[in-house]
Amino acid sequence: MKVGYRDIRCVESGGPEPGVGCAGRGVITSINFLEENGAYEDIDYVSYDVLGDVVCGGFAMPIRENKAQEIYIVMSGEMMAMYAANNISKGILKYANSGGVRLGGLVCNERQTDKELELAEAMAKKLGTQLIYFVPRDNIVQHAELRRMTVLEYAPESVQAGHYRSLATKIHANGGKGIIPTPITMDELEDMLMEHGIMKAVDESVVGKTAAELAAMSA
Repeated sequence: MKVGYRDIRCVESGGPEPGVGCAGRGVITSINFLEENGAYEDIDYVSYDVLGDVVCGGFAMPIRENKAQEIYIVMSGEMMAMYAANNISKGILKYANSGGVRLGGLVCNERQTDKELELAEAMAKKLGTQLIYFVPRDNIVQHAELRRMTVLEYAPESVQAGHYRSLATKIHANGGKGIIPTPITMDELEDMLMEHGIMKAVDESVVGKTAAELAAMSA
């Protein structure tokens, strides 16, 4: 498809049937296949949309083998999404010096959770990076997906399409400004959530106590 004056070529590599093989292997196979067949010749950008499961060697392959120069982590304000973002940052840190990969920033894909923008900005600060863009939630994305289209194809004049163009502009302007991230511990992540009122402080003395034991302690 064409957006403005640029050609965009999208390739979906797929993967094995559930329970049959490693989906991470599809990442390795598809990238190597595209390289061997000249898919990257005479183009400005190559963007991989890879699952954030960096504990799997297959999904970490673009980082490990210097296939990625700048990484943008798409997350939300949910605790496990921030946990995953922190894990990906650990993977980037591991290979930053040997391969030169850098963290370009975070992109928050809104899930409409409490204090989501504040948490995304706080998480970016903890990692030593920036929140590149906050993408509002819009059901037009689902409508486009059901038709196997992008939002820019399905509704190019929509507000959501405008957000994606703005995101692309921000990433273009940020090119080459990536950093080596500073991942945090699980305790630091929980402290951040407590600072924003999402979690209450936990009394460590009650960890592992049954309801009956807790009742006896308070009697």
